[in-house]
Amino acid sequence: MQVALRPVHDSDLPVFYRQTNDPESLRMAAFTPADPADRDAFDAHWKRVRASSAVVRTVLLDGDVVGSVAVYGEPGEREVTYWIDRAYWGRGIATAALLSLLAESPERPLYARAAADNAASRRVLEKCGFRVSAYATGYADARGAEIDELVMTLAS
Repeated sequence: MQVALRPVHDSDLPVFYRQTNDPESLRMAAFTPADPADRDAFDAHWKRVRASSAVVRTVLLDGDVVGSVAVYGEPGEREVTYWIDRAYWGRGIATAALLSLLAESPERPLYARAAADNAASRRVLEKCGFRVSAYATGYADARGAEIDELVMTLAS
């Protein structure tokens, strides 16, 4: 199993769109677009992300597109995010991809947010050196409710 990162290609976007419309993945991620099926909004989001200062990469497993990983936001407040196709959960792919991205993006501190009940995402972040630094609540579109959220920090 070889996990690799590369810049996002236009041909990756239909794969990302499919991945981000999986109901179980949406529920787990919680903080998602209000209407993930809105293709125009999806395309506009990716156009903005790719034109920004974000470091955004496609995650490949043995050459196949299985997700994305990114560092985005303003300097001093930059966050990480990742999305791995549900068919590949539990194999260490998110951890490997995030570690690779962190090596490519040495700025610190970096932040991450996860639904408090998303134990898998918390494990990924902790394996990559992030620690819980705050607790918050936020409206989770995928769940239609306010939920508890972890704010995690990678200091060095």
